[in-house]
Amino acid sequence: MHIMDTGSRHAPTPPTTTASLASPTGVPTPGSAGPQGASNDSAADFAAALVLHDLCLVRGRRTLFSGLCLAAQPGELLRVQGANGAGKTSLLRIVCGLLTPTRGEVRWRGQHIATLREEYALQLVYLGHAAALKDELSALENLQAACALAGHATQRHEALAALAAAGLRGREHVPARILSQGQRRRAGLARLVLAANAPLWVLDEPFNALDTDACAWLLGHVAGHLGRGGIVVLTSHQAVALPATLAQRVVDL
Repeated sequence: MHIMDTGSRHAPTPPTTTASLASPTGVPTPGSAGPQGASNDSAADFAAALVLHDLCLVRGRRTLFSGLCLAAQPGELLRVQGANGAGKTSLLRIVCGLLTPTRGEVRWRGQHIATLREEYALQLVYLGHAAALKDELSALENLQAACALAGHATQRHEALAALAAAGLRGREHVPARILSQGQRRRAGLARLVLAANAPLWVLDEPFNALDTDACAWLLGHVAGHLGRGGIVVLTSHQAVALPATLAQRVVDL
């Protein structure tokens, strides 16, 4: 596993290893005990909004990753890359609290996410690699349903504006089964237009099936979110061309 910083508006942070956490600067949060019971109140624990501590995931007889330690402060993007089957999607699901690691924990603002439950869920937006649309519903109905299920009910005019911003003007009422793969992806990504107040975005292969214009639109939203102090964790097989002033860290599984 390799972790690399590719740009930052902050002072450069040293790359992490599988046995230590990064040391970004930021708002203090409480630390916690390490795996052997010793104090783990490192600078990273006090600085980062999102901390992945000693994560290990075993599937069957295969260890997908082990000893993964990483910290992200507001305004940072974590791009996870690796071969198919390396555990990229599983790692994102662990970050969201949808999958329990074999060992280790995820902390949000100093607290284990298992103790935060719904409070944590309301502070993130997770978009999986599939568009997750119901074919019989329109793009508008799918968007409103997804927002409601996530605890962020949205008004009709807001949803229509989000779909238009995502490039689906005139296709808002078309059943999802008729949309192309790129349009289905745009319909899912329209949630990001409505998620400016969610500090954590977790996106699994968000650039899949997007054309050049749609990729540029998505990059603009990601950069805007980071500029507002949000955190983005995503998987991608391609480099994310963010402005050099924004922090981006690449994690190879």
